[in-house]
Amino acid sequence: MEHLFSLAKRLGASLIDAELTVTTAESCTGGGIAYYLTDVAGSSQWFNQAWVTYSNQAKHQQVHVPESLLAQYGAVSEPVVMAMAEGALTDAEADLAIAVSGVAGPSGGSADKPVGTVWFAWAWHHGETDTEVCHFDGGRRAVREQTIEHALAYALNRLTP
Repeated sequence: MEHLFSLAKRLGASLIDAELTVTTAESCTGGGIAYYLTDVAGSSQWFNQAWVTYSNQAKHQQVHVPESLLAQYGAVSEPVVMAMAEGALTDAEADLAIAVSGVAGPSGGSADKPVGTVWFAWAWHHGETDTEVCHFDGGRRAVREQTIEHALAYALNRLTP
């Protein structure tokens, strides 16, 4: 877990250097990204707030994911994770929003979305939203840890030249 804290600390330093703030909207990680970000001393300078939107209802009510997207694509999808990130970005008035939605397992997977499938979105204040899907191996804890690591590392890589 030390590598996750180290990533969060480095991301925080990059956010300070760029004078940016971050927020999160998380499903399969249950607030794990926010946990590591706020474990960094001084994170209140660059971290506003976070949402754990585990259910479809929470995604709709808390970060304004349209019910039509949830019905058409399902929670673990590019359109939904984009809407999660963009809703969080707007509500938190942040510069970057990180959103994740996936199937951590051990059950809940399908042929189209097997256990280990995670959609990511990084919404930026200038209007761009990056998305990516990853397929992680391992048990529930391993999938969640890999998700947290990838979410933080991608944001850090985008912020550092």
